[in-house]
Formats: sequence, C-alpha cells, structure tokens
Amino acid sequence: MTDTQPATMTAEESAAFADEVFDRARRGDAPMLERLLASGLPADLRNHKGDTLLMLASYHGHADAVKVLLAHGANPLIANDNGQLPIAGAAFKGDLPMIRLLLEHGVPVDASAADGRTALMLAAMFNRLEIIDYLLAQGADPAHRDAAGANALAAARTMGAVDAAARLEALAR
Repeated sequence: MTDTQPATMTAEESAAFADEVFDRARRGDAPMLERLLASGLPADLRNHKGDTLLMLASYHGHADAVKVLLAHGANPLIANDNGQLPIAGAAFKGDLPMIRLLLEHGVPVDASAADGRTALMLAAMFNRLEIIDYLLAQGADPAHRDAAGANALAAARTMGAVDAAARLEALAR
C-alpha cells in the first residue's frame, strides 16, 4: 500500500485501497493513518456499514490511532448505520481507557445517536460497574432516557445486570 491513492485507480483498486485503509484503522496502524491523513485522506471516511475510521480504531481499542484520527479532525459524534457512536462501542466492549480518551477529547459524557442510548446505558446493560462509576463521576445523567423512554436503570434491569441495577437504584434514593 502506498501513502497516497494514485489518481488512475480502477474501481476495483479503489475498493481494495479503501478496504486496506479500514483494516489499518481496525488494526490500529497509527503511523500509516497519520501518513494517509496528512496526504489528504478524509478523517471521517466511512465504510459500507457507516463505520468511520475512528469507530473502528476505538472499537478495537487502539488509543494511538484514535489520537491520530482526532488530531486530524475526525468527528467522534458520527454514528454508524447501527446508530452507534465510538463512545458507545467502547462502553459495549468495556474499554474504560478508550472512554476516558474520548471524553478527554471533548466527547460529551451523555453523547448519543438517534436511539438516545448513552455510554452509561450500555455500561449498565452489560454490568460494567467501573465504567458506570467513572461516567457518573464525569457527570453522566442516570435519568437520561433513550428513544424508547428507558434510562440506565431500566436498561440494566432489562438485561439482568443485577449489580449495575443495584448501583443505579442506590442513586435514585
């Protein structure tokens, strides 16, 4: 793979190039992403599932690649076709360092896509107590409701996340 895309690529070559770029984000190849972005690759490039390079790098836990993408203006509030934001993906994966990194780079603690689900709700659904505690300490709103009207406590109860439900019930008292 070269650092820049030749102007005379065929459709097949362009598709292969794009696949390789997304694979570099998935694998966390921060130096290559830096070179590509510096050469004009759009920071918010999306694949056929609507995943941005930032979504892929953050979902797979690659902090250095995420830092490169954010430094080049990648928007952490672009949801993929499933309505997921990078911070929600990190909460789903249980990646507290990635959540910290995204918040340190200005992602709102209660950021959500069209479905209204926040990282706190996802952490509650999957009983991720350390993430719940961190998000609450950062000002996450446990009363925030998603598009279906559920809050983090309801999400925890629905998923049978007993410890998360107990932690959130204690806040409601």
